[in-house]
Amino acid sequence: MPQSPPVNSDENAGATLPAQEPEAGTLPDATPEPGFLQAWKAGARRLKREIRAIYLAYRDPRVPWYARLFAGLVVAYAFSPIDLIPDPIPVIGYLDDLVLVPLGIALAMRMIPSEVMAECRERARQEQDEVKPVRWAAVAVIAAIWVGMAALALACLARLLRR
Repeated sequence: MPQSPPVNSDENAGATLPAQEPEAGTLPDATPEPGFLQAWKAGARRLKREIRAIYLAYRDPRVPWYARLFAGLVVAYAFSPIDLIPDPIPVIGYLDDLVLVPLGIALAMRMIPSEVMAECRERARQEQDEVKPVRWAAVAVIAAIWVGMAALALACLARLLRR
């Protein structure tokens, strides 16, 4: 005998119906929760601050030479567009970004004396919190380079089309 849906009455007022499973062939709602996105952004800011702190420690004369060398390599690799394992390689392409960079940061932080690292973290936190002015001269130079390259590309294209 088929069951009828529950009727709104005083007995089950306020009762919630069980969650329905998605239909076959459809995907459940995959929108991230607001807290999830905020957690990722906070983690990215923390990682950026740690890399900046390692860079500041790299420049500190109290850090041993081997730690300075390793810290410099970690910072250069973290900001480099060139990876050891190219990103287009499936799965392992992002392995260096997800494993090697955090591992390098952790090792560099262990090599740097703790008092130096604490000072550098505080400086990095202060630098991250302060509002930086926009350097309009740099913006203008970069924009001029892009406009010049676009004009050069258009001139080459026009020359090719006239033939």
